[in-house]
Amino acid sequence: MTPRRAAVLGSPITHSLSPVLHRAAYAELGLDGWTYERFEVDEETLPRFFETLGPDWAGLSLTMPLKRAVVPLLDRVSATAASVDAVNTVVLHEDGRRTGDNTDIPGIVAALREHGIDTVETAAVLGAGATASSALAALARICTGEVTVHVRSEARAAEMRQWAERLGVPVRIADWEDAEQALHAPLVVSTTPAGVTDALARSVPERPAALFDVLYDPWPTALAARWSACGGAVISGLDLLVHQAVLQVEQMTGRSPAPLDAMRKAGERALAAR
Repeated sequence: MTPRRAAVLGSPITHSLSPVLHRAAYAELGLDGWTYERFEVDEETLPRFFETLGPDWAGLSLTMPLKRAVVPLLDRVSATAASVDAVNTVVLHEDGRRTGDNTDIPGIVAALREHGIDTVETAAVLGAGATASSALAALARICTGEVTVHVRSEARAAEMRQWAERLGVPVRIADWEDAEQALHAPLVVSTTPAGVTDALARSVPERPAALFDVLYDPWPTALAARWSACGGAVISGLDLLVHQAVLQVEQMTGRSPAPLDAMRKAGERALAAR
């Protein structure tokens, strides 16, 4: 078997679980000649890194701050990635073409469906960063009504209005001070950094519905722990990470289906060891 290379790029990158997930997939699929590494790469050094890629490279996973910076370096970008101007997956073809995709969006949808959430009438999003735009794009596929987005600044509010219009999602912008109200939605998607939603844990309703918290380390967050204790459904950032990685493995290797269970178990073991 011809050895092939893949890697995850970003800055910082040492925390990434992607090597654990992809290597577990290679082992399960019998791809003995495949390797998957991590490289510290920022926006300035990304073009130079691309110049080093040879024919042995199969693909790249991208995390912050590279998801938008990579677009000019690609030959084609999928409609999904173009919808949010963010690429997290690059497939390197044998003829030299570089194509970009976004597996975060279908990964969110797949993680929700795995927990029995195929459609919701309304939803709430906590935060308004890059992940929130992917969350909006995913909600465009499953939410039949309005999405309320709780933001911490007017600049973020303006950005989310633009994304909502572009994605065709009916959105209501609300102040962060009113975020407690979001916890009563049929689906709450938290896209904030660690610690930001901790204060909301004491306001979780007696019978919460579903929470999708995109964090996976540290886990559980205070909000997720309280949500689970109250009997609500909780989808974690590891669920998202595994489902988007499954799609990456399938695109980079051409093998389908990727071994979801093996990848999840590898991720759980790695997190438990931290």
